[in-house]
Amino acid sequence: MLILAIDTALDACSVAVLDTDAGELLAQEQLLMKRGHAEALMPMIARVMQSASLAFASLDRIAVTVGPGSFTGLRVGVSAARGLALAAGKPAVGVATTTALAAPYLAENDKIPVLIAIDARNDQAYMQAFGEGARVLLPAQLGPLRALSVLSLGKMRIVGSAARKVAALWPDEQTALVDERGAPDIEWVAQIGVAADEKESPTPLYLGNPNYKTQAASALLRR
Repeated sequence: MLILAIDTALDACSVAVLDTDAGELLAQEQLLMKRGHAEALMPMIARVMQSASLAFASLDRIAVTVGPGSFTGLRVGVSAARGLALAAGKPAVGVATTTALAAPYLAENDKIPVLIAIDARNDQAYMQAFGEGARVLLPAQLGPLRALSVLSLGKMRIVGSAARKVAALWPDEQTALVDERGAPDIEWVAQIGVAADEKESPTPLYLGNPNYKTQAASALLRR
């Protein structure tokens, strides 16, 4: 399977092509940025596809991060993925940003819970926690950072742009790792896209939406 992966949800513009049969990325590119995704994305996609020596018709699907994240960034990535999928006659699938951020840690060791904390400004964060077997311990939600100070799930790995702010609220013995990364690894966006449901076209994920359903993460452990 050939998958084009796109991420513009947070503090980077990232694109990659994954060949699941070869078990490797054929090409990838990333630019760290908080703004300017709209101008950077399409030229980056063109360069990555050229580097991979592929035509869009050769792809099997397109995976894109759908949030939580920047309103503008999400719109840019989702619109591009849906447009390319329509033009190429291929399915597009959505990947939750929290799931993509947690994936490498869960695949390495799912015995220590992973808390994703993405800075949403004004002392708030997008948050979600995963435990053994990639089970959801804390559903994806937007809330005040101080709410995490009473979270009692034992020692945890904290990942995301608000990781240090969260760690500052907790005693040291409750923190196993702090990784203040601003965006997910694009390879994991592609890997999760392999198992994503094709039934629904990707749409920006807003945590205030009552119809939002947490994305299953169990496939992360079967890489």
